[in-house]
Amino acid sequence: MVKIAFSSPFAQKDEPKKDAAEALVADKDPEIATHGNENSSGRCLLTLLGLAFILAGVVVGGACIYKYFMPKHKVYRGEMCYFENENQDRALEPYFLPIAEEADIREDDNIAIIDVPVPKFSDSDPAAIVHDFDRLLTAYLDLQLGNCYVIPLNTSIVMPPRNLMDLFAKLATGSYLPQTYLVREEMVVTEEIDNVSDLGIFIYQLCVGKETFRLQRRDQRAGLQKRSAENCPTIRHFENSFVVETKICHQ
Repeated sequence: MVKIAFSSPFAQKDEPKKDAAEALVADKDPEIATHGNENSSGRCLLTLLGLAFILAGVVVGGACIYKYFMPKHKVYRGEMCYFENENQDRALEPYFLPIAEEADIREDDNIAIIDVPVPKFSDSDPAAIVHDFDRLLTAYLDLQLGNCYVIPLNTSIVMPPRNLMDLFAKLATGSYLPQTYLVREEMVVTEEIDNVSDLGIFIYQLCVGKETFRLQRRDQRAGLQKRSAENCPTIRHFENSFVVETKICHQ
């Protein structure tokens, strides 16, 4: 008896499909591995770039904080007591008035910046003063009037930066409180300055946007008759071992 075996057509079709699937998987495996390596490298690169940006931000931010919040120059504070009465010989018990200042002295720039606060015991005006030893100019900013005044630097009154630093260093200790005298000087306005950019960067920063006038020293004898009719604000300050009263008069 002859047996006839029938092969299922579905079995024959499943085998090619299985082979094709295995071949497809075998073909895709290298690509999957390659893409996986590329993705891993990309993530590492992005992580490194992110860390670099964070580090750069920390460095730049620290530099900005140091630049804008740390003091560039040491600011000195000093106080003196001065005798105001002109006729000292007749005063049995002289009365000394205190005066305080803050000084930003920049020896490298050859500049002294003096801040005169509102006085407690006199009618003088608060002011900011710049002494430019390179340009030999002094600028007064009357903080009460808002006007700026420029005059040639008087080196017989104003100490150079190194000597000023020594003076304020002694005053800052509090153990050195000299009792000194008052020197008066009188200035008169001669003309208005339209352009302050030629006066140096420090005086420019002090006077820009403000009415600025040029001063000259007045002959005391010639100005005696005009004093009562003029409005002459005063600024009391010290850049030496004595106190100076600067009177500024408009003609």
